[in-house]
Amino acid sequence: MDDKIIRNKELNIYEALIPVLALIGMLAYNVFVYGDDALSGSNQFILLLGGAVAAVVGFFNKVTYKRMIEEIANNIRSTTGALLILLFVGALAGTWLISGVIPTMIFYGLKLLNPTIFLPATVVICAVISIATGSSWTTSATVGIALIGIGGALGIPLGMVAGAVLSGAYFGDKMSPLSDTTNLAPAMAGTDLFTHIRYMAFTTVPTIIVTLIVFIVLGFTFDTTGTADTEAILSSIKESFHINGWLFLVPVAVIALIIRKTQPLIALLIGTLLGGVFAIIFQPDIVMKIAGAEQLDFRAAYQGVMNAITVDTSVETNNPELNDLFSSGGMYGMLGTIWLIICAMVFGGVMDAIGALSTISAALLKMAHTVFGLFASTVVTCLALNVTASDQYLAIVVPGKMFKKAYEERNLAPENLSRTLEDSGTVTSVLVPWNTCGAYQSGVLGVSVGEYFVYAIFNWLSPFMTLLFAALHIKIKQLK
Repeated sequence: MDDKIIRNKELNIYEALIPVLALIGMLAYNVFVYGDDALSGSNQFILLLGGAVAAVVGFFNKVTYKRMIEEIANNIRSTTGALLILLFVGALAGTWLISGVIPTMIFYGLKLLNPTIFLPATVVICAVISIATGSSWTTSATVGIALIGIGGALGIPLGMVAGAVLSGAYFGDKMSPLSDTTNLAPAMAGTDLFTHIRYMAFTTVPTIIVTLIVFIVLGFTFDTTGTADTEAILSSIKESFHINGWLFLVPVAVIALIIRKTQPLIALLIGTLLGGVFAIIFQPDIVMKIAGAEQLDFRAAYQGVMNAITVDTSVETNNPELNDLFSSGGMYGMLGTIWLIICAMVFGGVMDAIGALSTISAALLKMAHTVFGLFASTVVTCLALNVTASDQYLAIVVPGKMFKKAYEERNLAPENLSRTLEDSGTVTSVLVPWNTCGAYQSGVLGVSVGEYFVYAIFNWLSPFMTLLFAALHIKIKQLK
C-alpha cells in the first residue's frame, strides 16, 4: 500500500477544496433527483466527475496526467483485499441463507420476545437479525414492521418502538461482516475488516449497553395492554426451513476463527464452504429448488450451492413480509459497493496526485491541535455530509479520503479513522429526514424521523461515545 503523502506547494487550500465542494454539490443534487436509486450507478459516476474536476485543478498546477493515473492505480491496489472480502461476504450470505443459518438466528431471536420486556427485546432481536443479514434496511423492512405492529397492539408509542428497532438494526449493521458499510469504512481508511470490527467494539458495545438500559427503564414506565403474537411469523419460518440448533455451529466456527485472528479471506471462505455443506445436510429441498432439480445428486447439490454463492437467491415463504428477508444477492449483489469503492479510489487518487489531500490535511491539522480535535473534525464532517450529500455511503467515502493522510501524520492507526467513520457516518444517516436512510426508514416503518429521533438512542449516542473515548484517550491506537 502506498502511504506516501504527496505535497504540492503551488496548490493553496481554496484550490484544494474546489473538487470537494463540487463533489458535494453534485452528489446532493444527484441524491435529490434519484433518491434511494442513486447508489445504483449515478453516484459512482458523480465521483468520477469529481475526479475530473480535481484533474482540471491539477493541470492548472502543473501535475501530469501520468502522475494522476499512477496514484489512481496505487489507490485501487490498496483496496484489493477489501474488494475480495466483499465478494466473499456476498458468497457467505448466500450459503448462510439456504443452509438455514440466518433463518435459525431470526427464529430464536423472535422467541425472545416478551411483552414485559418488549423494548429491550426488540433491540436485541433487531441486532441479531441485522448481524445475520448485514442490513439494517432489510431488518426494519421485515421484522421491524412486524414489531411496530406488535408494539402498537401492546399500546407502546410507535416512536419508541421505531427507536428500539433502529437502535438494534444499526448496531447489527455496524458489527456485521456482511454489512456493506462495515466493509466500506476500513477500505477507505486502509485497514482490514476484522481489525475494524474488533476495534469498533470498544465504542459500540458500551453504546448498545447504555441503549438497552434506557429501554429497560422505559419499559417500566407503562403497562402493556395486549400480547405479542409472533406465532404466524415463527410458523412461516418453520414451514420453509428445517430449524435446528446444530446450524449455530457455522457462525460459531467463523467467530472462533476471527478471535484466533485468522486472515479474513480464509475465515470467510471456510464460513462459506461450511454454509454450503450444512445446506446440503439440513435444507436439501431448498438446494434442489434453487438448482431446478427433482432429486438431490452431486450435480444438483453443486449447482444449488454455487447459485447461492454467485447470484441472486431467494427462498419464498407463505408470509410475504418475510420474503425480502430471505433473499441474498450473493457475490453479484456486492458489485454495486465494489463499483462505489473503485470510483471513490479514482477521486481520491486524483486528489492525492495533485496534492489536495495533503493540503486539506495540513489545514485540518492546524485547526485540530489535538487528537480529540482531529476526531471531532471527522465526526462533524461525517454529520455535515449526511445532511448535505444525503447518503451514508458518501458520509464514509468522502471524509475517509479527506482525513486518511491527517491520521497518518498524527501517527494514528487507520482503524481509528474507520471506527470514527462508522460511529458518526453510518448510524446518524437515519436521523436526517431527507437522507436516503432517514427517508427510507421513516417510510418503511410508518413513523416520522421527528417521532423516533429521541428514541433512536444508539444512533445519536454513537458519535458522542467516540468523542468521549478520544477525549479520555481510551483505546486510541498508534501506528507502529
